[in-house]
Amino acid sequence: MWRLPGARAALRVSRTAVEKLSRAEAESQTAAGAIERAVLRCVPSEPKLNLSFALADGSHKNMQRDQIYPLGRVLSRIATNKSRKSRPNAIGGAACSGPGPEPAVACEPVVKLYYREEAVAEDVLNVDAWQEGAVMLSTRWSLPRYIMAGFPVCPKLSLEFGDPASSLFRWYKEAKPGAAEPEVGVPSSLSPSSPSSSWIETDVEERVYTPSNADIGLRLKLHCTPGDGQRFGPSWELESVCVIEAGPGTCTFDHRHLYTKKVTEDALIRTVSHNILADTYAQTEFSRRVLYPYCAPYALELDYRQNLIQNLIQKELTGYNADVICLQEVDCAVFSDSLVPALEAFGLEGVFRIKQHEGLATFYRKSKFSLLSQHDISFYEALESDPLHKELLEKLVLYPSAQEKVLQRSSVQVSVLQSTKDSSKRICVANTHLYWHPKGGYICLIQMAVALAHIRHVSCDLYPGIPVIFCGDFNSTPSTGMYHFVINGSIPEDHEDWASNGEEERCNMSLTHFFNLKSACGEPAYTNYVGGFHGCLDYIFIDLNALEVEQVIPLPSHEEVTTRQALPSVSHPSDHIALVCDLKWK
Repeated sequence: MWRLPGARAALRVSRTAVEKLSRAEAESQTAAGAIERAVLRCVPSEPKLNLSFALADGSHKNMQRDQIYPLGRVLSRIATNKSRKSRPNAIGGAACSGPGPEPAVACEPVVKLYYREEAVAEDVLNVDAWQEGAVMLSTRWSLPRYIMAGFPVCPKLSLEFGDPASSLFRWYKEAKPGAAEPEVGVPSSLSPSSPSSSWIETDVEERVYTPSNADIGLRLKLHCTPGDGQRFGPSWELESVCVIEAGPGTCTFDHRHLYTKKVTEDALIRTVSHNILADTYAQTEFSRRVLYPYCAPYALELDYRQNLIQNLIQKELTGYNADVICLQEVDCAVFSDSLVPALEAFGLEGVFRIKQHEGLATFYRKSKFSLLSQHDISFYEALESDPLHKELLEKLVLYPSAQEKVLQRSSVQVSVLQSTKDSSKRICVANTHLYWHPKGGYICLIQMAVALAHIRHVSCDLYPGIPVIFCGDFNSTPSTGMYHFVINGSIPEDHEDWASNGEEERCNMSLTHFFNLKSACGEPAYTNYVGGFHGCLDYIFIDLNALEVEQVIPLPSHEEVTTRQALPSVSHPSDHIALVCDLKWK
């Protein structure tokens, strides 16, 4: 008989069932062909369970069976697999020998599932039979491909049935060549994958490690034991594929971080809005030759941006200790592979809205907020199908050229957040990136009218009375009609921006909106600084009826911005500057 350790309880997760046996029992079972380890995945949302186990001869088997089937079917199939592998008279002496010269025929082994020394009945359904003994499985993990001194190293970690916050981490760094042997008790080599490397344990036992200049030229190793707050799973180790490089020197955000060293108190909402410049736009010939000819060519190359630049973005954003972060021009891969692991390690969770080649991302601090609902729209879908915009669409139909441009571009990401400390406090966070063109002022006006009408529906009809924070790259300076419309609540039909693309395409519309909005960071001289243009294009608009500004984090000095002529540069990955402010509930 084999013993396939298992259990019955309420937790239905991936299982590793290994009973604690005496040495004599273990040897006895091994001799009898026992299965020493079984891993089972059984979750309510999936119709089948997945069972993986190892036979005594070292071979591995994987099976899928319906959760609603009786346990006996699974055990019978395991027995059949074992029987095929066995030789006559090999199953613990339990072979049946025929008389005379007839060859011996092996009896099919008996397979049982035991729980606390009692066999589980074979008519019990799989969903009830396989329950206890859960461990956490790490399904994806990796370290960054490029690591710099002074910049946080945030491993990409995806745990199944576990929680990174409840897991254990230990960081090691490679011993310098010629360094003394580690002290007694400190492992000199932790992984068979690198027998030639010696590793020294650091004093960092957190998910994030920030190398110092003394670590330059060394590699890192991470030792992780996944957990869920009640138990721990098997540990694993991961070594960096690169050595630690020197950083780029002083960055434009270093001084700003002096104002944001700590997370704000519960009454405040530190908010960040930043266009981080999508890789897909930095790669174009137009960008290299027209927009950013002053930028070192290698700093616009994909490999450079995906390695060093992402380190810069991660360090800047994590250093603000923000509660809400709204980002524009976010590449899909940057969101999933860079921003999510980094910001999650610092307590933030994010949602993503794809636009075309890039999109919008909103992150919120999990200790302060939970995501109640999302109400993202594209301007095209909203205008074409939502009765809310029927009146505006009827006006727009009279101007086919404008209608075509509006319907082709942009969207708004709308998230409703609820305070984790006071469920009565909710807030509507909107994030957008409006149309850009020197003659596109009238397009921005129409897009903004759609966005504000939709936000009003969310903040007044769906969640009556909740305040609004509206962030984004609006591609409009304070002198434009779009800004006038937002701040004053209306725009007349004779405003000059209706003819921003020439009199032949003039759109004569009057627009109004419901909100009482203000630019929380005022009207800085510029938030975008490139060779041929500098001006304020980015804003954090807030609802003055419910929110007020506690402080605005100063922007970098003009000297810092122009150190390498303009933006982007080797130490500032975007052509925009992040807006950061602390808001307060009234």
